[in-house]
Amino acid sequence: MISYSEFQCPFCGRFARETEPVLVEEYVEDGSLRIEWRDFPYLGEESRTAALAGRAAAAQDGFWEFEEAMFENQQPPNSGRVTPDFLADVAEQVGLDRQQFLTDLESEEAAAAVDRDFQEGQSIGVTGTPAFLVNGQPVMGAQPTDVFVEVVEEALAEAEAGR
Repeated sequence: MISYSEFQCPFCGRFARETEPVLVEEYVEDGSLRIEWRDFPYLGEESRTAALAGRAAAAQDGFWEFEEAMFENQQPPNSGRVTPDFLADVAEQVGLDRQQFLTDLESEEAAAAVDRDFQEGQSIGVTGTPAFLVNGQPVMGAQPTDVFVEVVEEALAEAEAGR
């Protein structure tokens, strides 16, 4: 599953808090499903800063912990609250090295990776978040958990039939 997402999107937050834990428990933990995050920071400058922060967390192997903490304490879009200090506080809360995080937040590699994800999403028709591809099948928006379970089950059945 490829997930085009962004930290300011309220619907992405709902997916992360309600649906993602179910998918992780049911499918990721047993190796049936892999979830890959793609940055799609379309809501403004704070979205881009948060996307860079996700890359900085990933540089310390802490992306998913950072993602969970960000969505647990999600700030309103473009509230002025998603600052480097706020993001570094979140990183520190999940056990990341603050100074390394702040350094990585400014890296050209992180900026290039965020830009690549955003352009990739645009090239396949993503216009907002969350947007998902499950084995190439699009699932748009924060659908109910049952929709994701159904799509994942279909993909698993297809994979099993194709073996």
